[in-house]
Amino acid sequence: MSKTKTFIVVMVIIGLLLAGCSNSDFQAETDYEVKEFTYTNQNNKQVSLKDLKGQVWIADFIFTSCETVCPPMTFNLTKLQKKLKEEGVKDYKIVSFSVDPEKDTPDALKEYISNFEADTSKWELLTGYEFDEVKDLAEHSFRSIVADDPNSDQMIHGTSFYLVNQEGTVVKTYSGNSDVPYDEIVQDMETLIKEGSE
Repeated sequence: MSKTKTFIVVMVIIGLLLAGCSNSDFQAETDYEVKEFTYTNQNNKQVSLKDLKGQVWIADFIFTSCETVCPPMTFNLTKLQKKLKEEGVKDYKIVSFSVDPEKDTPDALKEYISNFEADTSKWELLTGYEFDEVKDLAEHSFRSIVADDPNSDQMIHGTSFYLVNQEGTVVKTYSGNSDVPYDEIVQDMETLIKEGSE
């Protein structure tokens, strides 16, 4: 084999190895910047976007009197928490925005989450804003819908889980109600956390 052919073969092998390495890196699928906010959590404490900076977090939209998708979504997040714990992932947050802030007081949110086996030290359930504010947040920061159902006391909202990086950018979305890709979410969070610490 000539030197030129040997060189080409070596370069191809190096390229394949590098491609294999890059596959393990996180690939963002979205690029939505979360707008600044300061809301109230279930412990009646102020939580802002700045408080979450530097951490990877999963966001969703729920309300405590929800009769359909919210309880399964919250249960699915507790299941995700258990998987994160099994993998030794600690530096993260879960953030649930109430889409019914008028009814969802901090006490109501605290009572709601007490029905689940959740690690609330890593979970912020947020309220303390007007309905139009969370509607705007969902639409512009998460590209999701929040609306009042005129035919019932229920709210219309998306059922996705949103992965937010350390800079406060939504980088990926997942199904949150059914067929939740737990392993994919855990791996993505682990990769983002690792990249952020390098």
